[in-house]
Amino acid sequence: MGLFNKFNEIRSMIRTVENKVYGEKQDYSEIYERNLQLEREIEERTKELSIANKRMLSLQHIWDMMNSAKPLQTVLEAVVNSLQGEMGYLHSNILQKCEDEDGEYMYILAQSKDITIQQVNEIVKTPMQLRRLKYAPGSIFEQSLVSRKIIQVKDFKQVFEPILPDWTKDIHKKILQNVQIKSIIFIPLYTMKKPFGWFCVYSSREELTSAESDFLTIFAQQIEMAITIADLFEALKEQAVTDPLTGLYNRRYFEELLEKEVTRAKRQNQPFSVIGLDLDFLKQINDKYGHNFGDLAIKTIAEVLKNNARSIDTAARIGGEEFNVILPGIDSNGAMIAAERIRKTLAEQELDTIGHITASLGVATFFEHTDNIDELLELTDQAMYMSKRNGRNQVTLATPITETSWQEIAINTFVDILSKHNIPLDAKLSKELKKKLEKSKDSNAPKETLYAVADTLTSTYNPLHIQGLVKSKVDAAVCLAKRFDLSTEEIDKLKIAILLYDIGNLMLPQELLQKVAPLTKEEQNHIKEHPVIAAREILKPISYIQDVIPIVEHHHENWDGSGYPNNIKHEEIPMTSQIILIVDAYFALIEPRAYRDRLTPEKAIEEIQKDEGKKWNKTLAEEFITIIKHDFS
Repeated sequence: MGLFNKFNEIRSMIRTVENKVYGEKQDYSEIYERNLQLEREIEERTKELSIANKRMLSLQHIWDMMNSAKPLQTVLEAVVNSLQGEMGYLHSNILQKCEDEDGEYMYILAQSKDITIQQVNEIVKTPMQLRRLKYAPGSIFEQSLVSRKIIQVKDFKQVFEPILPDWTKDIHKKILQNVQIKSIIFIPLYTMKKPFGWFCVYSSREELTSAESDFLTIFAQQIEMAITIADLFEALKEQAVTDPLTGLYNRRYFEELLEKEVTRAKRQNQPFSVIGLDLDFLKQINDKYGHNFGDLAIKTIAEVLKNNARSIDTAARIGGEEFNVILPGIDSNGAMIAAERIRKTLAEQELDTIGHITASLGVATFFEHTDNIDELLELTDQAMYMSKRNGRNQVTLATPITETSWQEIAINTFVDILSKHNIPLDAKLSKELKKKLEKSKDSNAPKETLYAVADTLTSTYNPLHIQGLVKSKVDAAVCLAKRFDLSTEEIDKLKIAILLYDIGNLMLPQELLQKVAPLTKEEQNHIKEHPVIAAREILKPISYIQDVIPIVEHHHENWDGSGYPNNIKHEEIPMTSQIILIVDAYFALIEPRAYRDRLTPEKAIEEIQKDEGKKWNKTLAEEFITIIKHDFS
């Protein structure tokens, strides 16, 4: 009995030990399994983090490209190439939906450079990026764009057959045999809330996870932003060089292009011509029918110029009713034929309410009439106004300049004034300006030198003067003079007078001109002497500008007779002097003064309107305001 009990006791001990060992074995097994599971989870999380990091780097790459100011094509190509390789995508591209006279179509705007597209291009011969792809109703492309949802496709036949109907079954078969694509993912692109196209990803995987879908959506949004920014930039760039009313190029772009054309003509020893065109009787149209019909006439001219131009010709609205056309490689004979065609086409147009309109045209040819860019424009202008004076609705060919040009007269006048020391000016500055003026006689840009010298002289008595404003004054004055059909001779005198009319201020005390406090009556009278000083003390000794002196002397006479120095009024005041008065007043308002801040153009125009019928007649003010709003805004 004791032995049996002993045996049971030992067996119980063995069972206890076995249970303990088994329990520990179970614990170890569970720990081992848990460790394996943790290792797998860590590996999966590491892989997900790696993918997420790559996606973030791809998105960062897009941002960097968008901020690099590179062309859109370069940005988009970098974008699609950033998805290749380790991301598991075999190919990607961006397609744009377009429309022309043959209907809707698609084309590849950018595609990644990879072995997949190389293989496809070798099979189909014509590279995919050069193909016009059919936009088929009901296709995957339309479904994706209309629904604005990502669509994944594994049946490639339903993708390619509708857009490439010319592909044979053999081509389809060869492509599918040679590529490892398992699915194509279509992500619709919208810019400015309008459908743009698709971002297409060719994947080596059949599944599309929600995380991957979210990433591709964000990626597509960055593409949309890049396209939108590029579109806005292009729109702004186009606005900077085009006239908003007509869609033609503006004066600034025309002048830049003209300089390039001169360089090309000299390099190739080939002529080019410029046609100048001015609408006849615009003022009468505006007065009789209103400015809306005046704008209609101007837009009609623009359409005629567009329809009668070669692809290499450039038409521009220079200001108001004035247009210029550059004809590369065309001599005067060809330019006269082109100008006559434009004149005839325009005269045949019949507009609502207005009826028929006409224009006066002038033609000048580089090399044939001059090899100086300023003279070329002067000659074109003179020929155009010769057409006006001879009855309008005709074309006139320029004749070479035989008389001294207004620029030469102005240069000689400044040199004369500086040489005789008629004005209190620093000797060193006077010498520098004289040297610059003398040198400009042999240059191609004497006007720029004249404007720069006039700006410099103005700055000596007005430190707040804005450089470059003299050129704007001349341009505005000339535009206004043309509105009132002033002759070329009168306009040339006006240009010289604009440069010289305020030179009398150099003789006044600077502390008086720059005084912040209100002027006393005596100080006001002293300042009113500057037109007389300019006319009689500085300019009178110069024999060849005697006909400019009355313009300068009367440029502060008011329409109602309240001006100075002679209190003349209405038509007694030379039209050129009236023009200087209003031009000077406006540009003085948009410049800062010691006693006030500069005004905005809108506020300056309001001030001009307040003095209609007082300082200037109403018609002059209205025409001037129209010019400022259309050409100097």
